[in-house]
Amino acid sequence: MPDFMADCPARLAFDLLGNTWSGVVVWALREGPRRPAELRRRIGGISGKVLHETLRRLERDGLVAHERFAEAPPRVDYRLTSLGRGLLPALDAVGDWAHRHGPEVLAAQDAAEAQPGAGGDAPASPC
Repeated sequence: MPDFMADCPARLAFDLLGNTWSGVVVWALREGPRRPAELRRRIGGISGKVLHETLRRLERDGLVAHERFAEAPPRVDYRLTSLGRGLLPALDAVGDWAHRHGPEVLAAQDAAEAQPGAGGDAPASPC
């Protein structure tokens, strides 16, 4: 029997964070509600479209909620739900690991790129 069945809680957690931006957006909301433009400034490198899609996905998954304010101009704030806040310790642990081991990962990637036949315009292997 497979270790990671479709309904496995661990697989669910990995799927939640499998998107490039999900963990980053959750982390950016850790200090409280934020408007989309503020999130984009804090995150850097994320387009408005991708941020919108990520926020919608996190909302669907119950990690983020939004509040609309009847103001002119209209204002929307996004915040973590209690479920989303529960994910912060795990993201903190991943961040600690990345700070400790990021240079090793980058060195391994550089070494792999330097191998003959790695990267570049070499034809893809059929295997």
